[in-house]
Amino acid sequence: MSENTYAGVLPILALRGLVVFPDQTIHFDVGRPKSVMALEEAMKKDQTLLLIPQKDLLVDDPKLADLYPIGTVGKIKQVLKSQGDNLRVLVTGLCRARITEIQQSEPYLSGMVESIAEEAEGDSLRSHALRREANTLYNSYLELTEHPAQLIQMKMLASESDGFLADSIAQNSGIEFPGKIKLLSQLNPTKRLELAIKLLRQESEMLRLESDIQEKTRATLDQNQRDYFLREQMKVIRDELGEDDEESEFDTYIQSIRSLKLEEDSEKKLLKDVDRLKKQPFGSSEGAVLRNYLDTVLELPWNKRTKERVDVEAGRKILDHDHFGMEKVKERILETLAVRQMAPDMPPQILCLVGPPGVGKTSISYSIAKSLNRKLARISLGGVRDEADIRGHRKTYVGAMPGRIITALIQAGSFNPVLLLDEIDKMGMDQRGDPAAALLEVLDAEQNHAYRDHYLEIPVDLSDVMFITTANSLDTVPRPLLDRMEVIELGSYTDEEKLMIAKNHLFPKQLAKHGLKKSQLKITDDAIREMIYCYTRESGVRNLERSFAEICRKADMQILSQETPKKITVTGKNLEEFLGVRKYLPDRLPCTDQVGLVTGLAWTSVGGETLEVEVNVMDGSGKLELTGNLGDVMKESAHAAMSYIRANAAKLGVPTDFYKTKDIHVHFPEGAVPKDGPSAGVTVCTALVSALTGATVRRDVAMTGEISIRGRVMQIGGLREKTMAALRHGITTVIIPKDNLRDLEEIDQTVRKQLNFVTAETVDAVLSVALNPKTELDPSIRIPEDVKTPACGLRQ
Repeated sequence: MSENTYAGVLPILALRGLVVFPDQTIHFDVGRPKSVMALEEAMKKDQTLLLIPQKDLLVDDPKLADLYPIGTVGKIKQVLKSQGDNLRVLVTGLCRARITEIQQSEPYLSGMVESIAEEAEGDSLRSHALRREANTLYNSYLELTEHPAQLIQMKMLASESDGFLADSIAQNSGIEFPGKIKLLSQLNPTKRLELAIKLLRQESEMLRLESDIQEKTRATLDQNQRDYFLREQMKVIRDELGEDDEESEFDTYIQSIRSLKLEEDSEKKLLKDVDRLKKQPFGSSEGAVLRNYLDTVLELPWNKRTKERVDVEAGRKILDHDHFGMEKVKERILETLAVRQMAPDMPPQILCLVGPPGVGKTSISYSIAKSLNRKLARISLGGVRDEADIRGHRKTYVGAMPGRIITALIQAGSFNPVLLLDEIDKMGMDQRGDPAAALLEVLDAEQNHAYRDHYLEIPVDLSDVMFITTANSLDTVPRPLLDRMEVIELGSYTDEEKLMIAKNHLFPKQLAKHGLKKSQLKITDDAIREMIYCYTRESGVRNLERSFAEICRKADMQILSQETPKKITVTGKNLEEFLGVRKYLPDRLPCTDQVGLVTGLAWTSVGGETLEVEVNVMDGSGKLELTGNLGDVMKESAHAAMSYIRANAAKLGVPTDFYKTKDIHVHFPEGAVPKDGPSAGVTVCTALVSALTGATVRRDVAMTGEISIRGRVMQIGGLREKTMAALRHGITTVIIPKDNLRDLEEIDQTVRKQLNFVTAETVDAVLSVALNPKTELDPSIRIPEDVKTPACGLRQ
């Protein structure tokens, strides 16, 4: 303990963030003008002054109230000139002292100072133990700081003063400023030593923690990323202190998740992922995966729904404006809207629009979305083979992303959109799974209220989504998937419908696209019909629209030429100048009735077609040859016809041994085109009977129907398209199975008026109409009396 005492007037030097203790030597810089003048005044006298800390470091001109009550009288040992006007001072503390009176505050601070007597030290066993503990603890502290101080250690070990030991620890350690003020103010040496030990122990713990932080961050420290090091230090400090001070990014995630008002389990999972993200080191790959996941989840339009407009009359106007014809289809769609209007809480029906290419399946879906005031997102399923395309990939995979359903919801920006699943019949499957099976949950109204995408891993409610699927054929659609949808069939357009669509929709659309006006380009109805008959053979109007585009392009070229008039008219006569040579020749009937030549009717993906069957009978050994690129079903139909003819040879007027003495060749022209299906059975049978009996077949008659070996004519499909093909071909009479009588209601009125329909239940009825009356057949062949004539020009 210092035995120095003092009383008198001294210059006062206010210290900022610094404390000087008795019997301790320290150097510091002096820069404030008042402090420099106080220092100079002390040097002029006995080189003593009062060193007293100030309370607020920001106060530049402290008064008595700004100073702590206790300071230290110091002896100046050395003064050196430093940078600028600053001075480097070396002082030694003499004793604790207080200010009793301020003498002056200008040009420097001075006042009456008196020393403070400390309490007497005891020489108890406790004091001895405290000194040993202090020395040991200070040695450990120096090891942590890696700053050797042998001279100080030697003085402390040699001292038996509790006060000197406490002041030495305070002056030569990193104890914080408030702690040093407490030590300076404590006049009891033993208590001061206890406080010094406590504060030094806290400082040692802090140093160990800093060392641990550095050890943890040193392994991943990059010399070029100082900010990374700082973030790691802050993170470990928060973990050790138990503080919950999230960065703004994490706060944003948490607030966004809670604002969604999700189910408890979903919200808990997302918040858990945010906690995992906070623990990830900066720049880690898992952190990037979690950020992408959270961004994707928050991007979903969880609580966004468009206000649905369910108005049948408004829907009718939109459908009529956007699409010509298709009355049955429009009526069925309006019925769906009516159900929505009457029962708004009922889950939307899942519609499947089936029809050949180009008939407006996709465009009518857009019209449905417009009439309901719902947003629409299109998902193309053509060529999809991976189940993960529908349900998403697990986050564990590199480049994982949500499935197409979730992506479509994000694209639509609404939780009640119309989702168009286009070309659902074109999906495949391989070793990666079956996407059609993944759609079973999506399209099931009983399950899709809690649809789980593999990427999201939380339930998503799809019950408000209206699904519309499109397909060209239902043959490749799995039955469980088809069972979940309501099928609406879109048939081929008739030629008259194509004419009206071309005039009202396609031609004006192409005029606008090519910068033309109606006054500059005119296309006559005859030219449009020529385009339909001779340049396009399709069920829809896509190729017809391309033909209009080609005409418009050539019209642009001619209008820009100075040698031609500014108005162009396209007629049937000059159509070849714009579209080139006709791609298809008009179908023509044979000039005369012929033996073994029969016109059948077939359905293809582009609509109905006529199908000629030719039969030649030659002397031989009973061989039957079938040519024309036929499928197995069509070959079986030919064999069934042969079986019927052999069993009824006498009745038909056919030699009973023809299958032994004659070779028969059945040929279907256009051999490059694959053909299959059972509906050509009656056509083959009629051609065989004609060739074997020599009876001619009426050239104005076409037929369709499956045949059995007992001579029954059975139901077929695609009657609407087949009858259109018959009308184009110039046919006047069409023979159909009796079971297809009800399908006549679906046939276009124009076609029904121009064709005569004959229903047949047996082959006998077909032969009686198709073969010319002069043919001598068995009198037992006649049309059954139960064949009735419907009111559409049907004849027996």
